[in-house]
Amino acid sequence: MRIALLSYRSKPHVGGQGVYIRHLSRELAKLGHTVEVFSGQPYPDLDLLGEGVTLTKVPSLGLYEEPNPFGNPKLSELRDLVDVEEWARMRTGAFPEPLTFAKRVLKVLKERADGFDIVHDNQTLATPLLSIEAEVGLPLVTTIHHPISFDRRIELDSAVGWKKKFGVWRWYSFVKMQAKVASQLRHVITPSDSSKRDILTDFGVPSERVQTVHLGVPEEFVPPTGPRVPGRILAMASADAPLKGIAFLLEAFAKLRTERDLELVLVSKPKKGGPTEQLIEKLAIKDHVRFVNGISDAELVELMGSAEIACVPSLYEGFSLPTAELMACGTPLVVSRAGAIPEVVGPDDLCAKQVTPGDTEELEQAIAALLDDPERRARYSAAGRARVEEHFSWHAVAERMTAIYQQAIDDFGLDKLDHLNGRK
Repeated sequence: MRIALLSYRSKPHVGGQGVYIRHLSRELAKLGHTVEVFSGQPYPDLDLLGEGVTLTKVPSLGLYEEPNPFGNPKLSELRDLVDVEEWARMRTGAFPEPLTFAKRVLKVLKERADGFDIVHDNQTLATPLLSIEAEVGLPLVTTIHHPISFDRRIELDSAVGWKKKFGVWRWYSFVKMQAKVASQLRHVITPSDSSKRDILTDFGVPSERVQTVHLGVPEEFVPPTGPRVPGRILAMASADAPLKGIAFLLEAFAKLRTERDLELVLVSKPKKGGPTEQLIEKLAIKDHVRFVNGISDAELVELMGSAEIACVPSLYEGFSLPTAELMACGTPLVVSRAGAIPEVVGPDDLCAKQVTPGDTEELEQAIAALLDDPERRARYSAAGRARVEEHFSWHAVAERMTAIYQQAIDDFGLDKLDHLNGRK
């Protein structure tokens, strides 16, 4: 098949979208398909470029990129009315990228419709993409990792004061569009049964239109060959996103530090002067918390394998690929009983100790108990690795996607035949 894979932003290494695009495109190419990735900034790192995978850049204004996030572009940088719209929406507090990317990529696809058999959208969920089947003449499938309405709900609950709450509401104003678009899609893919239930509830998508395809873990994520660092706790999350629960982990870590020699490594890049940095200062743990970002997969695997335990304190997850990657590295886990995390780790005390989301005391006690129990850590390590080998393979993901693509192509062909015959 000739596949157009769309992603409005695809940050490499950190954030699920860039990781998803990279591994899915590679494994589809290994099956013999050709995959062209259409992405806005930040662009993905892709494997097998020129060997079944190509990247077509669909530039945005890059309004959220360093070194000048939320800055105003020069007048000469505004190329067309879509650029003007992107800038205007950003200046009024909205997040415009899904909509403006969709407008740009729809124009490109109309010009190149003969080059593809199917279009796969990675959670852009913007109104212009509803025109792909009618105007471009190609079937569409869409991945929804989870409804962003959950992020909005949690951030609204965390916001203090009406100005902050209004800012959150305005930023997430695109969610209304995504819900409307999702309800009209015929082929939706999601990475967990937990996300599927939430998509049915929050986005109103009929159950028969949604298929669950668990994510995979790359083969390079393996247990370490050397010893782990005693007292090292690892977490991977966007530090300043309330959804990820890092604040609860920092508070639990601060209490544990009063009696233990511990180090917390966060694979993240916090906002300078943001809530995470402020909390670290308040808790007086700055000398014991280290941030790591921008590292290669090989360095990430090494870091994961160096931790005595890892923690996933999220308040919600649509799948939590880092959890599966940590299991592949045999790293013992303490995780929140939130969203799809229990679906990934299995029953409590099999591969991980599960705790109540947002409960700092329970999180602290679970970490302490696991640190004091080397036999349980060894059991979690072996069970986590075995579970990944059995359930989470990117090769299996690509094979399952191929079947869904074929189903969408067949359904689209039948629809066209019905239309020619004058039937609805």
